[in-house]
Amino acid sequence: MRAIGVHRFGGPEELRLLDLPEPQAGPGEVRIRVHAAAVNPTDVLLRTGGHAVRMPNATPPFVPGMDAAGVVDQVGPGVDRLVVGQPVVALVLFTTPRGGAYADHVVIPEASVVPAPEGVDLHAASTLLMNALTARVALDELNLPRGATVAVTGAAGAVGGYAVELAKADGLLVVADAAERDAELVRSFGADHVVPRGTGVAEHVRALLPDGVPGLVDGSAQTTELLPALADGGTLVELRGWAGPAERGIQVRPVMVPDRMTDTKTLTELSQAAGKGHLTLRVAEVLPAERAAEAHRLLEAGALRGRLVLDFT
Repeated sequence: MRAIGVHRFGGPEELRLLDLPEPQAGPGEVRIRVHAAAVNPTDVLLRTGGHAVRMPNATPPFVPGMDAAGVVDQVGPGVDRLVVGQPVVALVLFTTPRGGAYADHVVIPEASVVPAPEGVDLHAASTLLMNALTARVALDELNLPRGATVAVTGAAGAVGGYAVELAKADGLLVVADAAERDAELVRSFGADHVVPRGTGVAEHVRALLPDGVPGLVDGSAQTTELLPALADGGTLVELRGWAGPAERGIQVRPVMVPDRMTDTKTLTELSQAAGKGHLTLRVAEVLPAERAAEAHRLLEAGALRGRLVLDFT
């Protein structure tokens, strides 16, 4: 089976074409013939060794990829929700011995696989779950009532864009940041107010809302720079593990997508929302799987709008 992975941690050049044994679905598992795998920042962390602490007993090669779209081609005993030939999207936990989504086939628990969004090609569909679930988990952690205000930074990015759209669907007022060139894009997601991104974002939020916001999703990884934007006793949701400290009674809550990877109900709702056009799927570029190193270089260079996708057809 063709896969893309690394034998040692390092730069994009460490990504190599691999020939691995074809996996077989066991009880409660589904095998997917992968058509597309999205390239996410967490894949870069795996490649560079940033996830090594979570896989102390793992042996190389390590295969990145947490977002897959494809077609079910094998179901294990006890699987009755999905059938062979069905287009699906899935979350893949690449820290397991089986590795991630950069492969012709992946075998994963049925709970992490849901029908693909209707009317959406599989390249675009592969960009959905990892980032949309991150946004959903962040908003659930804030648990703001309808009519409350949430701030979202990194709003032009994949997680940030979904966070704006999901927050609006939750009935929240949204203040989002954007560079000038991205302001209209972020408004198209539904943001009520758009402020300039950068080191002064907290000041801009306070200019709009002098008492601060009760909740903020840190999609820009600015951590301490964002604390002044929060009201006393507010909550800052962090996506990359930062846990504070903070003052004025502000709570800092890191969230991790693996905690919800088997939340089939939420994954299904996200896929259905994308199929209805309520979530905007954005593909920056589709590259052949063998050009994974180039995809990682492009991702690390930044300034992408949408996700890069590796084609495994």
